[in-house]
Amino acid sequence: MKLSNIPLRLVTGAFILNSGIAKKDLDGGSAAGLQSMAANAIPEFKDMKPETFGKFISYSEMAVGSALLFPAVPARLAGLALGLFSAGMLTMYFRTEGMTQPDGIRPTQQGTAVAKDVWMAGIAASLLIGGSKR
Repeated sequence: MKLSNIPLRLVTGAFILNSGIAKKDLDGGSAAGLQSMAANAIPEFKDMKPETFGKFISYSEMAVGSALLFPAVPARLAGLALGLFSAGMLTMYFRTEGMTQPDGIRPTQQGTAVAKDVWMAGIAASLLIGGSKR
């Protein structure tokens, strides 16, 4: 692992892993709220039971966070996982009504919590581009 990747992977991995752990015991109502937003990005999520979706999102976040934290996972693979995760978050941001200003890019107050996740896309790109050892 490159020394320059350690801060990217450590901070992002810990953040996402913690988020997944916090969602591990979501109640049905909270899971349904997250599911509703996620279905804007991936319509197939509508077909899941809220409790199943809650577990799915929790385990997914824990897997991505763990991949970033575990040094044996190559940077490009960890970057790919993070890139897919951030793509889902940004798709949800752009497709959920009320999250963007009329220009369709800048966040509203409601959208700021999701729009800030654009940093994950940048970190994923850095891991993908600079992931190989030279």
